[in-house]
Amino acid sequence: MDRKNAWKEYNEKEIADLHELNERYKTFISECKTERECVKSTIALAKQKGYRDLDEIIAAKETIHAGDRVYRQLMGKTIALFQIGTLPLEEGMNILGAHIDSPRIDIKQNPLYEDVELAYLDTHYYGGIKKYQWVALPLAMHGVVAKKDGTVVDIVVGEKETDPVLGITDLLPHLAQTQSERKASKVIEGEDLNILIGSRPLQKTEKNAVKEQILQILKEQYNIEEEDFLSAELEIVPAGKARDYGLDRSMVMGYGQDDRVCAYTSLEALLDTEKSERTSVCLLVDKEEIGSVGATGMHSVFFENTVAEILDRMGVYSGLAVRRALQHSRMLSSDVSAAFDPIYPSVMEKGNCAYFGRGLTFNKFTGSRGKSGSNDANAEYMAHVRRVMDDHKVAFQTAELGKVDQGGGGTIAYISANYGMEVIDSGVPVLSMHAPWEICSKADIYEAKKGYMAFLSE
Repeated sequence: MDRKNAWKEYNEKEIADLHELNERYKTFISECKTERECVKSTIALAKQKGYRDLDEIIAAKETIHAGDRVYRQLMGKTIALFQIGTLPLEEGMNILGAHIDSPRIDIKQNPLYEDVELAYLDTHYYGGIKKYQWVALPLAMHGVVAKKDGTVVDIVVGEKETDPVLGITDLLPHLAQTQSERKASKVIEGEDLNILIGSRPLQKTEKNAVKEQILQILKEQYNIEEEDFLSAELEIVPAGKARDYGLDRSMVMGYGQDDRVCAYTSLEALLDTEKSERTSVCLLVDKEEIGSVGATGMHSVFFENTVAEILDRMGVYSGLAVRRALQHSRMLSSDVSAAFDPIYPSVMEKGNCAYFGRGLTFNKFTGSRGKSGSNDANAEYMAHVRRVMDDHKVAFQTAELGKVDQGGGGTIAYISANYGMEVIDSGVPVLSMHAPWEICSKADIYEAKKGYMAFLSE
């Protein structure tokens, strides 16, 4: 069952639309490298389309009706957007769910130290990374510092051309014989992923003069003290913008495409969807890369509580109504899939993997080794999705995440399935997944948005 390459089917208008979408997408992932930045940008885009803050509606004791557009965020790290349909919410919603966290390096709470007149920030990596990929790269710092007086300082260093960049040093090959004999997972140890941030000592200072120079810069530029690191969330990410990739400009290279490529296309799909019978939802969550835990992860009851609040503002709340609304819903768990890489063919089974240019990818199940930890969508729902995609002329393909005993991975699908709703994984194939710079096909990004819009329209 070979699938056609979508590029071969496009007319001139579709090519133009494809490139326009990808330009918007590149801007989004270049500017939104943390969950907080994604949520902030999402709210700005949603407000332009008439979405209102649900918490403000609740505070004002206003009611919600069919056609209304509302959003709700939690802690600036997760957000749910609803376009209320004409059918009762109890009959279910069409939900696009994606995550907006990505593998990265986090700054510890007591990070700043000096060693032989070099200043460093101590770190703890976040999510599944190949640690050796993060050395000798220009890195940027994004995040917030919350102060005791209640103010929150936004920090972005390393993205402007006039900014300095940060980084992690590597050992020169002349002295790396022992290092080179280690397993790839041990070439760079987690405790060695320390960020070099300075080497100039503060004049007339005898002890830790380089560290003191850094503290003076932090005080002058951001009005923060060393103690303020205790209540900071600072993330180290690759510095620089997303770029066209390939001489034919057919691909996008950027940081955090897992899973912001699905988050952005899901968001655009909702914002461009007109009034529908079923309520349409875009749910963007945090913490997927570390198990969907915490208040802002999918395991929390944030989404369930938000559905309850909407039912209450519609005047039809009950515990049973919430359960029915969730159980009768359909969801695309929008997460990326591994694209076939002919340089590494041994980990894939060619008849059941995703390929660049062949469109939106559906994974009936994910998990690992015997489908452990997967959702495994039912056949009837897979048939429904096939019909929707074909009716709307969306290029799509099906895949598994590598050979049966090779590995695997998980998404948020199984968590939503706990409500009894129909869920299947869908997303964009990615090369170099979880590397500092990932690669996607522009055609697959375009087909993803088309597919998500088709799903919401049904």
